[in-house]
Amino acid sequence: MTVDQIAAFAILAGVLIFFIGGWLRYDFVAFGALFAAVIAGIVPSDGAFSGFGNSAVVTVALVLMISEGLRQSGVVDLIAEYAVPDTPSPTLLISVLACLAAALSGLMNNVGALALLMPVALQAARQSGLSPALLLMPLSFGSILGGMTTLIGTPPNILVSNFRAEGMGESFGMFDYSWVGVPVAAVGVAFIAFIGWRLIPTDRSAPSGDAEFDIQPYMTEVRVTESSSLVGEFMLEAMNELAEKDVTVAGLIRGDQLTPYPGMTERVCDQDILVATGDADALEKVIADFKLELVGDVDIAEGAIKSDRISLIEAVVTPGARIAAMTLKEIGLRSRYHLNLLAVSRQGKRTKTRMNQHRFRAGDVLLLQGEKEQLTDMLGRLGCLPLAQRSLGVGRHRRALFATTVFGTAIAATAFKIVPITIAFGVAIAVMILGRIISPRRAYGSIEWPILILLGCMIPVGEALDRTGAAGLIAQGIVAVTDQFPVVVALIIVMVVTMTLSDIMNNAATAVVMAPISVQIAERLSSNPDTFLMAVAIGASCAFLTPIGHQNNTLIMGPGGYRFGDYWRMGLPLEILVVSVSVPALLYAWPL
Repeated sequence: MTVDQIAAFAILAGVLIFFIGGWLRYDFVAFGALFAAVIAGIVPSDGAFSGFGNSAVVTVALVLMISEGLRQSGVVDLIAEYAVPDTPSPTLLISVLACLAAALSGLMNNVGALALLMPVALQAARQSGLSPALLLMPLSFGSILGGMTTLIGTPPNILVSNFRAEGMGESFGMFDYSWVGVPVAAVGVAFIAFIGWRLIPTDRSAPSGDAEFDIQPYMTEVRVTESSSLVGEFMLEAMNELAEKDVTVAGLIRGDQLTPYPGMTERVCDQDILVATGDADALEKVIADFKLELVGDVDIAEGAIKSDRISLIEAVVTPGARIAAMTLKEIGLRSRYHLNLLAVSRQGKRTKTRMNQHRFRAGDVLLLQGEKEQLTDMLGRLGCLPLAQRSLGVGRHRRALFATTVFGTAIAATAFKIVPITIAFGVAIAVMILGRIISPRRAYGSIEWPILILLGCMIPVGEALDRTGAAGLIAQGIVAVTDQFPVVVALIIVMVVTMTLSDIMNNAATAVVMAPISVQIAERLSSNPDTFLMAVAIGASCAFLTPIGHQNNTLIMGPGGYRFGDYWRMGLPLEILVVSVSVPALLYAWPL
């Protein structure tokens, strides 16, 4: 083993350890791996950032933008409005939601499909009286399965296609994945609908998705006395001072006037009543420190915390969000984003950490207060997804038809190889912007930059594994183990190893690592490399055992109230089923 190979294996081991440990965001891990590879000399310094010019990175960005365009047009909202039944039958409801998620994920990014349908599922759970936990995991798994069916459904498919283009001169087509992906998705969704959901624990509690945190026990009214140091201060200053003590002001009562989320430039007056939220100890301390007077634990009037202008909304923190690993003070939620944080829930339980000390992480559910017109934009800037269905504006049918026509034309141009996918989708986004379906700011805002950083950094690292011969050594070991068995055994091992890696590290990173290894194995066995590449694409997408392998699983953890060990209950039999169905389908569509 050469020095370069040892360095490559050491960096790969480090990436795995940090992905599993979760101490750093995955884009930071990838960035560190890239620079370690440059320092070790296995990635040339002048090619360190070549991955960012890779067409796979551009394609992922374009897919995210066009998915946001479809979301803004109301296409999915219309489908959900007419397709999701109002029924107490969990089997029927889960069947429809899982099928809808799978179908949409084949036509747009599967994370985007889940984000669109999650509020629909939460609304359906409330109407049917079912636990959100019974609906969200089937929804997530259905969207993951659907992403396998086309080129644009998930980043691993894009990466595998790009790897094939670089090594063999031609990429996989838009629907080449359908030969295997469609039967796998069909069988997988059927399993989820009739058997899988019964394996999910039913005792999980979670927020409802409609701003129904039980905050009444934590809210009270305090009167500002004449001797209070708050008298005469600007409301923003007073709110910040109280926030330092872990008490949030959600409303103001002055005489007979109720003002939710009072104006920042308004001054505090003697006898003002502040509607505050916080635990008993924090409230007791601010009453003493600021010479306030407890009015009492009363039923807070709805008009004191929300109005026609001010709204409450629940939102979930997404993987790679701007606020991840930050505290409330570091974010500047009130001063920069004009939002009030009233409560935080993690895995279905209200957090007991002092609000100012709480470090946000993916899957946290937040109850936020702010101006209705700004909420959606602010949530996007924070990297959070709303858990309530949005209202549809006037002209939705026209906008939906226009967006569908543009998107369908782009898909057709790609499928018939008239133009590359990057050109087709780039033009489609430009047309959507000119047609005012999506604004340039929202289009750029829809890009998940941590994913692009991950891809741009890991692609050169993956190439280094191949160039140094490290991938060949791994391939040699797998071939040696399977030497006495049919080639199909090596194919199964590649798929299972890829699945296992995808469950503990990002699925895109898994595809980058396993693609060159799979081709090396195919060449050593004198087999069809396309078969092995397709196995990597399927395996990298199948992250069903943990909440960290796929963004969808992370997103549903908080709203569903799931624990880390809940995923394998339905995920393990589903992964076994995927292997059982996909291997015969691979051998039929892509013979060895």
